Amino acid sequence: MDSPHRSSTRAGPSPESLSPAFQTTEIKRTEDGQLIYYGYPQTGIRRLEREVWPLFREHGYEVRLDTVRDSEPDPITGVKISETRRALVAEPRRFRRGIPWTNLVMFVATVLTTLYAGTIWYYQPVEGPLDLLAGWPFAAAVLGVLAVHELGHYALSRYHNVDASLPYFIPVPSFIGTFGALISIRGRIPNRKALFDIGVAGPLAGLAAAIVVAVIGLHLDPVQVPLEELQGEELITIELGYPPLLQFLAWITGQPLTYESPELVANPVIFGAWVGLFVTFLNLLPVGQLDGGHMVRSMLGERAETVSSLVPAALFGLVAYLLLFADVSYNAPVLWGFWGLVTIVLAYVGPVTPIFEEQIGPARLVVGIFTFALGVLCFTPVPIEIIGV
Repeated sequence: MDSPHRSSTRAGPSPESLSPAFQTTEIKRTEDGQLIYYGYPQTGIRRLEREVWPLFREHGYEVRLDTVRDSEPDPITGVKISETRRALVAEPRRFRRGIPWTNLVMFVATVLTTLYAGTIWYYQPVEGPLDLLAGWPFAAAVLGVLAVHELGHYALSRYHNVDASLPYFIPVPSFIGTFGALISIRGRIPNRKALFDIGVAGPLAGLAAAIVVAVIGLHLDPVQVPLEELQGEELITIELGYPPLLQFLAWITGQPLTYESPELVANPVIFGAWVGLFVTFLNLLPVGQLDGGHMVRSMLGERAETVSSLVPAALFGLVAYLLLFADVSYNAPVLWGFWGLVTIVLAYVGPVTPIFEEQIGPARLVVGIFTFALGVLCFTPVPIEIIGV
């Protein structure tokens, strides 16, 4: 693996090797190690990428076709003249070393917010920093599922030699404590097989972790609700809609998800598993650059855009059904309406486009169909009801 110093001075492909796809007129190197090949594309963008990307990849660069604006002084007058030219811009591929401070700080912050959320679910007062430790089972459940999900993406990114960041955890001071986690893929995806593997690895790994967490939570004792909470004047009731997969796990283990007595509620670790299953379903929506969008793009090719365009309509249809025919509060319609708007944006931005478009093969197709089926088992039309009395 090259050091940052060596990566900034390595040579790129020769202009002759780029012909006939790209006619090079000039090459410049910037201070940060970029190589800029000015010239003229001799073919369409997609074909140009397929021709030149492997050449730059061999030399340790990621490349894109761009429009570059230069300011050069006129040799006679000295006045700077702006010129816009087409160019291949090559960025050196640097797998980051050292301590990822941003990732670490965000993770520590998310640990604190999920610990605080856990103390709420365990009905523990927070009078000092050490009181937060009461929520550690819930925090471990949520963070464990999210971490396994994102590390699944990360592992397969490195397997396919695609530059990707470590997970970024997003802290939010709420009753969950986080808005999830993500990794940033910096490099181009070489082919549809790599796109599928990277996309499917997260949901499958996260589902496996959520199932383990759910089984553990189902065998833990329920939480006793304090009497003062039940008799409070501003009583807020939170009811979870359990998806079929979680109900099946409760049935097969013989453990309850709900209790007849209002003084008993399911262990918060089960809620941690619920969060994992809900996040898995959202990520498997087949639109844009969600995991499901990566998968359907690799499975169907460019036809995936038709599927993606149907996702917002399906979510808004669910909103209409809940408002017109279901006796529920506004929480679920607002939630799905929000995600309907999000998926409109995701569909507009579009999916990741791999360099090469060869078929992924029947084995991956079967895995993809199986994963989407598991995602359906993580769905419930009314995920959560917040009722104030």
